[in-house]
Amino acid sequence: MVEENKVEKTKQAVSVKLVENEKYLKERLGIGTTFDIGVRKMTVLERDIQIYFLNGLVDSQFVIMMLKDLMFLNAEEKQKTRLKDKIENSLSHVQVQKVKTLDEASDQLLAGLIIILMEDESEAILVDVRSYPGRGPDEPDTERVVRGARDGFTENLIVNTALTRRRIKDERLRHEILQVGTRSKTDICVAYIKDVADHTYVDQVKKELEAIDIDGISMADKVVEEFIVKQGLNPFPLVRYTERPDVTASHLLEGHVVVYVDTSPSVIILPTTFFHHVQHAEEFRQAPIVGTFLRWVRYFGMIFALLILPLWLLMVMEPALLPQALEFIGPDETTNVPVFAQIVIAEVGIELLRMAAIHTPSPLATALGLVAALLIGEIAINVGLFIPEVILYVALGAIGTFATPSYELGIALKLSRIALLLAVFLFKVPGFMIGCTVLLLFMVSIKPMNTPYMWPFIPFYPRALADIVFRLAVPLKRKRPQIVNPQNPHKQSAN
Repeated sequence: MVEENKVEKTKQAVSVKLVENEKYLKERLGIGTTFDIGVRKMTVLERDIQIYFLNGLVDSQFVIMMLKDLMFLNAEEKQKTRLKDKIENSLSHVQVQKVKTLDEASDQLLAGLIIILMEDESEAILVDVRSYPGRGPDEPDTERVVRGARDGFTENLIVNTALTRRRIKDERLRHEILQVGTRSKTDICVAYIKDVADHTYVDQVKKELEAIDIDGISMADKVVEEFIVKQGLNPFPLVRYTERPDVTASHLLEGHVVVYVDTSPSVIILPTTFFHHVQHAEEFRQAPIVGTFLRWVRYFGMIFALLILPLWLLMVMEPALLPQALEFIGPDETTNVPVFAQIVIAEVGIELLRMAAIHTPSPLATALGLVAALLIGEIAINVGLFIPEVILYVALGAIGTFATPSYELGIALKLSRIALLLAVFLFKVPGFMIGCTVLLLFMVSIKPMNTPYMWPFIPFYPRALADIVFRLAVPLKRKRPQIVNPQNPHKQSAN
């Protein structure tokens, strides 16, 4: 294994003999065995050249165009000297570069570039004609808005950076690219605004990315996240995902660092706090008062998702805690199944339904909904498995979870709700109080990239907290969030 690593680290220079280059590339790339690597051999200016390309990542029309350029060169020129310069100058493509090692050339070939090797030349010419397969920039399903932009990120890294660049035409916007994975060689782009973002965060992100030692990151951004933030057993999201270019541009302007991963339609935004995960683009597409109303409804929905079931179970187990005006709360009838068991069964059932809805083909989705409504609703109550109130409060909790903008945060709230339910079932009132306290202390202790997770609530910053509670008008927001330590804290001039 050590000998293999030593061999991989040795760079094979481009030989002046095409036979040696061809032999090395056949062994390294499996030419002749793998079907998707194409080779075209031809003679230009009375000297042999070889052209290598990867089918599927290049547009065949570009290859044909390049071959025509070389053939016209062969017809018009009769000199044998300066072949490399003549070929380079005759190519009508945007990006043409030269490399001196076959290792770098083969890596670029696998990324979609064309290699041109020439007899008696110690350099290879790379031509960028990449045309990655993928879908169009459609609106993301999980971040839809009533009014606003309809474009969204795709699985193509170049398209994603272009969508952001279209919104920020600033010469200080930086897109630094590197490769991760000894086998996958996945392209990863780190984006930031040079005079806004804190370079401590930028350097930390790049350092973590460069330290990744793995053969491949087939699951793209999620694998990268786990290497950067070291989440462990913490269920709460430590980075924000988005598939919207406008959301990404807003965070870049605030001073955040954005990580694009090729083959992923979502980008990673960091550093982030808990309150970054509860904001939605729809709030900023409406009037400030309307955005504030939407934000409060979402907050109440999240509180319902976390506390409604534990509180109801506590009132059922301790009826004396109910004030006289709320005595109607609680089951009027009993079944052979304990209330706590009913809640657990209903929670698991809704989670199974969610998973089934994801994996069910679209034509069968309506049938699945009808079956779910009959089995978990009417029939389950009639046979005595559930009481009506269990269905009601479990549904309210589920609705609050689905109203959470971040899918990852919704799952974390569900797990926290189950933990609180267990604490209430075991210890009743002390369990509820201690469970809520432990949950709050746990969230306060989280510091992804040394950033307080509950900022600006803890530590307390009134001005920043007001911006979270209310959707302020843009002219009133003159400063960038302090949590990202921006180099230039002012969004607008002091005047």
